[in-house]
Amino acid sequence: MRRRFEVFEMHMVIYALVEASTHDDALATGKTVFDRLVGADPHAGAVFDYYVTFDEEDTSVAGKARWGELPTAAPVDSDDGEDLLERGWEATKEEFERNLDRVKEAIEELSDEEIMRDEDLARHAFHKVGAYDGPTIFLYTEHGTGIRHRGQLDRLLEESEELWIVPADVHF
Repeated sequence: MRRRFEVFEMHMVIYALVEASTHDDALATGKTVFDRLVGADPHAGAVFDYYVTFDEEDTSVAGKARWGELPTAAPVDSDDGEDLLERGWEATKEEFERNLDRVKEAIEELSDEEIMRDEDLARHAFHKVGAYDGPTIFLYTEHGTGIRHRGQLDRLLEESEELWIVPADVHF
């Protein structure tokens, strides 16, 4: 069964957009991105706790076990790749809009002092709107940089010749 929502019980599906000439190269590069995002790279801070890619069979709580079958990697211009890219972008956009609505509501309804005290988690919503990575960002470049707006995504799609998308289930 494939879940409709991208976030479920502290897990979410994120996607790495990587340059590669083969499926195996794409998966390996994607895993390098995910390693960086969980802090396995000594020069990167952890954004997520751990990840599971969809080629892993030995887990009963993450990856396929949680989300159902997803491609392990797909060229972005394939049907599977387009589907994964759309899922990642729509999830990013929906999460941004949800948090932006919370920010707008806080500005309209709360005093400066209430916002400063983080009443109704207002400051948390401000933080999420401005986030560069983490649970509000679903698409990442091969350097582990979060893709925050459509112009950034379109530029990557236009400039890349052999772009693949690699999904992973992450815990946060």
